[in-house]
Amino acid sequence: MTRTRRVSAKVARAKFVESLSTYAQEHRVKHWKGSFGDFMNDILPGSAREVARNSHQYMWDMLRWIGREKGSEEADPCSLFKDELFGVELSLERVADYFKAASAGSEVGRRLLLLLGPPSGGKSTVVILLKRGLEEYSHTDEGALYAIEGCPVHESPLHLVPHTLRANFRETYGVELVGELCPYCQSRLEREFDGDFMKFPVERVFISEAGRVGVGTYAPHDPTTADIADLVGSVDLAKVTEFGDEGDPRAWSWSGAVYAASRGLLEMIEILKVKREFLYLLLTLTQEKNVKVSRFPLIYLDETIMAHTNLAEFRKFLQETENEALLDRMVIVQVPYTLSYMDEAHIYEKLISAASTFREVHLDPHALSVAAVFAVLTRLEKSEREGLDIPKKLRLYAGEPVEGFSESEVSRIRTETPEEGLGGISPRFVINALSNAITKSEAQSLTSMEVLLTLKDAIESDARIDPKQKRNWIDMLVVARKDFYNRWVKEDVHKALFASFEDEAQSLLDKYLDEVEAMLDNREVSDPITSETRPPDERFLRTVEEKIHVSETGKLSFRQEVVRKAMVAYKQGDKFTLSSHSRLQDAIEQYLFEDRRDVLRLVTSVTRPDDEAQQKISAVQDRLVQEYGYDDHSAKEALNYVTTLLSQE
Repeated sequence: MTRTRRVSAKVARAKFVESLSTYAQEHRVKHWKGSFGDFMNDILPGSAREVARNSHQYMWDMLRWIGREKGSEEADPCSLFKDELFGVELSLERVADYFKAASAGSEVGRRLLLLLGPPSGGKSTVVILLKRGLEEYSHTDEGALYAIEGCPVHESPLHLVPHTLRANFRETYGVELVGELCPYCQSRLEREFDGDFMKFPVERVFISEAGRVGVGTYAPHDPTTADIADLVGSVDLAKVTEFGDEGDPRAWSWSGAVYAASRGLLEMIEILKVKREFLYLLLTLTQEKNVKVSRFPLIYLDETIMAHTNLAEFRKFLQETENEALLDRMVIVQVPYTLSYMDEAHIYEKLISAASTFREVHLDPHALSVAAVFAVLTRLEKSEREGLDIPKKLRLYAGEPVEGFSESEVSRIRTETPEEGLGGISPRFVINALSNAITKSEAQSLTSMEVLLTLKDAIESDARIDPKQKRNWIDMLVVARKDFYNRWVKEDVHKALFASFEDEAQSLLDKYLDEVEAMLDNREVSDPITSETRPPDERFLRTVEEKIHVSETGKLSFRQEVVRKAMVAYKQGDKFTLSSHSRLQDAIEQYLFEDRRDVLRLVTSVTRPDDEAQQKISAVQDRLVQEYGYDDHSAKEALNYVTTLLSQE
């Protein structure tokens, strides 16, 4: 066994090295250097539009390129985020819309993009993914980026074209030129090349956050010590001694974040915590595309500025009337927590896969889902609609059918409570609690009930949470257990106990459909064995329908809907199965479970089971492990838990 593991590890290492080589070959790029004259002859023809792109156009092209790379037929600009962010599709679409509008030359391109939302909601991840996308795109032929060699702001070589020739350039290449040479390159042009811009060196550059090319990041400091030089640089006294003049561009420190971000993206972390002078500088940069520092003329910078902040800081910012002009120059996109527990569970899966703590620990099939249900419950607000409690709202938001509410109503229900998702439990809180539970677990296995108990302990021991809030959230844990986990685990155990469950369920579905069709056609049902006829079994129909709370007044429309779906399936040459109607599937499964409850109770409640009973118990546990995602520990706990539930009913 040990030798097998060694061989497997060796094969895995070899495959990884091979994947590194493949990656290096695929990302091998074409470096280019030459004079501006060479650039005009070799690079510009046929690619003037790409060379002259501004930062927003470059970003938009990158998003569409990644969409095509990921196989999206319509180059979905949100493809960049699909594998990392879940349940915030609307926010991501708004981010993509911002870049689309800005790239088209609208006034949106003169606005700062502000991501607003609660902690651990994905704001930073959006920006990180955009940075990675830019870096990757700049290594492709489509994303080739050229700059003046040695320029501290890696500006476009097209800035070398004199203003008197730019109209002619537009007529020749069909592209409008915007931008001015930076003071450093202007000085260098006169000093080194006697004004002959055709000799100025040009090179291909690659966006790199680590290399401070095309990506800049600013994090707030203590307001009393924060220095605007972190953004725009300052005089380098050592170089003043060398060059003898503070106004010499060579004596200026070009280390500010706005220079690093030129041609790409500037990230402002917790932007509303910075000094007001910082904000005005940034908003002038977005509006006018330039910054002003002492001793120099205006410095042209083309970059996209993305900022993010939390709700507390934003609400404080709103209360100050002098900030009205600043708000008017921002495009604000809210990034709330997801309100779908299925998407929330995907977030946990992603975070867990990156954490070594979880790699050797088994989670039962509902552990993450029940934690996700609890987290989303804490984010929801009560609805004023009759019959729509919070658990029903949670199911609606997850795309599950709820009696009395259609899918088309979900968007309207969301708009009634716009603050939903801006508060409640964060994914980070849940993952921290799970990590603590795993470190304490000796079985290297975590069940759903252990997850709920862990979350309860985490809430009770957190001094930051208000006592009233604690009680409310613990109540939500109870709802998650009773309304969701109990149903899920009972279904698993029931299916595992009855090996013929699928066949039985399909037979029951066929019987239901026969009875409904006879009722709607106002005819009798023929017994397949005796050939005798009888009226449709209304009692059976209502017993099934009541499992999913189909009301007496709503039964006719429900039955008509079932028959319509069955007819569609038949016309398409398909069989009407359980998966054809999710609500009816739920009803059939619950009916079967209720029908066999006594058998399950008899098998599992024997204190000292005989050999036959023990065999059945072992068979159930084995099937839970082999077919439903449990391990030995969680399967045994699930069976014991369901036994307890049955004894209480």
